[in-house]
Amino acid sequence: MTIGGGCINQTYLLRSHDQQFFIKLNRAESLAMFEAEAAGLEEILRSASLRAPRPLCSGSGHNHAWLVLEFINLCQHGDAAEFGNKLAAMHQYTGQSFGWYRDNTIGSTPQYNTSHHDWVTFWRQQRLGYQLQLAQTNGYTGLLQTLGEQLVSKLHHFFAGYTLTPSLLHGDLWSGNYAFATDEQPVIFDPAVYYGDRETDLAMTELFDGFSSDFYAAYRAAWPLEAGYSTRKQLYNLYHVLNHLNLFGAHYLSQAETMLKKLLAELG
Repeated sequence: MTIGGGCINQTYLLRSHDQQFFIKLNRAESLAMFEAEAAGLEEILRSASLRAPRPLCSGSGHNHAWLVLEFINLCQHGDAAEFGNKLAAMHQYTGQSFGWYRDNTIGSTPQYNTSHHDWVTFWRQQRLGYQLQLAQTNGYTGLLQTLGEQLVSKLHHFFAGYTLTPSLLHGDLWSGNYAFATDEQPVIFDPAVYYGDRETDLAMTELFDGFSSDFYAAYRAAWPLEAGYSTRKQLYNLYHVLNHLNLFGAHYLSQAETMLKKLLAELG
């Protein structure tokens, strides 16, 4: 039976005699996207922190690609404080460098995860720089590119005195990508996994709202945030706003330009 899902894939619930499976379906050329998603879910599960649906298999045939996942009964209410605690635990699962061993997608946009030992270089090249190049290809030139060039040349100023480690990230942590199981335990899904600054996940939770004060209080109690987060979160959310511009069109252009101006103003 068809069930609700995102705007990218068709989603189904498959029932056998005593089992249920969640299935995603897309065009055959989407197999690599599904394989990367499965690898991301496995990485999250390996951290022994937050619950995520276990990937079972993926493949393609007859012009379609599919991903079969563990089916988890979900609801919208649960233990928000436990979510904050476990997200902090997931972020304490760290890698050797920034990025990941494979590329994936953010929405339907390619997300390149070429490994770097310098976070500023990674963010400049693999995140903001790529989205700005894509925006230029999509016809968004002029002020957006002028401001963008200025910002990427000055990124290092936002990280003065700030030390960070490569934390395991969900990568696309908005309210549509988490829920709670029937035992009230938090569940995350649809990841865009890589290793980076933990603040990027927290920043996105604030971009579209949908996370409770108990969630934030528990996270900060488990792992307090450092000075400068209120500015860096705007830098991190700019990546997602640019991605929305590239995916959904000019409705996001003014927001992206405003964010760029505010970030540049922070530098004086």
